[in-house]
Amino acid sequence: MSFRMTMLTAAVLAASVVSAGAQAQVAGAQPLSVTIEQSQALLEGWSVKKSVLGKAVYNDDNAKVGTVRDLIIAPDGTVSAAIVSAGGFLGVAAHDVAVPIASLDVRNGNLYLPGATKEALKATPAFQYAKVASPPKPKQADIKH
Repeated sequence: MSFRMTMLTAAVLAASVVSAGAQAQVAGAQPLSVTIEQSQALLEGWSVKKSVLGKAVYNDDNAKVGTVRDLIIAPDGTVSAAIVSAGGFLGVAAHDVAVPIASLDVRNGNLYLPGATKEALKATPAFQYAKVASPPKPKQADIKH
């Protein structure tokens, strides 16, 4: 092998090593982790398990009116509602209602539902889960090959 061919091969190998480190994705492949921008959003976001589920919901008078039991994800991937349990003890005789996420305020790390009372939540029709065992399957037109 000539010196020129050796240098060309070394340059190609060096370029591939550098570009492999710089590229996070391979063209046409699905990423398995988050992007740098998504990582920043994760650092600024909340853990549902640690900061939302099981947490008290208060009204404007700082009276506890319920507890967040679940979050509902809409088909478009957005969080659409919080399921708030009003009344009951340890889940027995609980009255779960769907509250639009936009209705909840966060103040000093606590969740607030302005204008709510336990009585008003109990008077709201109970939330009933859909009979879907798993996330909906995409339509054939949505599947990318």
